[in-house]
Amino acid sequence: MSIPTEPIGSLPRPRALQNALVEHARGRLSTAELERLQDEAVADTLALLEKLGSPVLVDGDQAKPDTITYPVQGLTALAPDGVVIPYDDGHTRQLPRLTAGPFRYQVRADTYLRAAQRHTDRPIKQSVVAPSTLSLLYPSDSIAGYSREAFRRDIADESEAEIRACLEAGAHRVQLDFTEARLSLKLDPSGGLLDDFIALNNEVLGRFGPRERERLGAHTCPGADQDSTHSLDTDYAQLLPRLFRLQVGALYLQLASEPDPERTLKIVSEALPNDVRVFVGVTDPIDPRVETPEEVRDRVLLAARYIPVDRFGTCDDAGFAPYADDTSTSRDLAFAKIEARIRGTELASQALGL
Repeated sequence: MSIPTEPIGSLPRPRALQNALVEHARGRLSTAELERLQDEAVADTLALLEKLGSPVLVDGDQAKPDTITYPVQGLTALAPDGVVIPYDDGHTRQLPRLTAGPFRYQVRADTYLRAAQRHTDRPIKQSVVAPSTLSLLYPSDSIAGYSREAFRRDIADESEAEIRACLEAGAHRVQLDFTEARLSLKLDPSGGLLDDFIALNNEVLGRFGPRERERLGAHTCPGADQDSTHSLDTDYAQLLPRLFRLQVGALYLQLASEPDPERTLKIVSEALPNDVRVFVGVTDPIDPRVETPEEVRDRVLLAARYIPVDRFGTCDDAGFAPYADDTSTSRDLAFAKIEARIRGTELASQALGL
């Protein structure tokens, strides 16, 4: 047995695809040509991960516009002036605002999964947006004829259908991207908003049986966009005990960029449920320096002091490019960090006699 290791999800797009996205937005490139380049990028991503020896693959979100709004691409009942997410370097991301109901996904993530499966027979993990994230699309005031309660019911139904479709398509694991968890504590230090988010996510997760939940996971981090975060200054101690209430079989936690990782590991060891495996981040996507395998090994061995080795794995702190226009991290750098994670986890497994 060796310690499992998995990527989180998004990876930088190749230069040709980046250029194609710009040209398509300007109306100078056909949708068919853009989709061809996206498929090539997916195939390249999977091949590179296989070459590095990654036990679990991801498509790198090469065909997603971003990790949040992909389900609503093409939905007409949207306005551009939704919730603003501020990052520590001063840049922001703005979500769309729903203007009418009923709410329905236009694209489901199993579409991306099935496209990736055409290029490999290796296990593929599929990331999906958390229903709690999509709840931010509803405006602070109500929508005439479409209550917030009706919207939340629709979100739960749509999210369940997406997760089931991915499981049925053979996903190794379906991972909820729950990056707003830590941000919610910055917006509402009382924890009420976070409790509401977790309740909505569990409304969906609770619809799956124990065997299915073993293949469900959730990832949280303080954001990683354009080499900046939105909530790294929020204390993990406020988040983790609540986060472990999520009804999933695996949790993926940012740790490499944490100021005091040992303190965080102590909190994890005290709060970790018996039926959950925690994947700890051992590489930092927004740090331009590539970690050495030995550095990763030491981070894994530190985790092993607090968490039984059969209860944890390793991952990157976050995805490398959650938005398609994020070019802050090069593709080569991202894969170098992934290689360091894989090699360092192998070294740690050997040191632990696994």
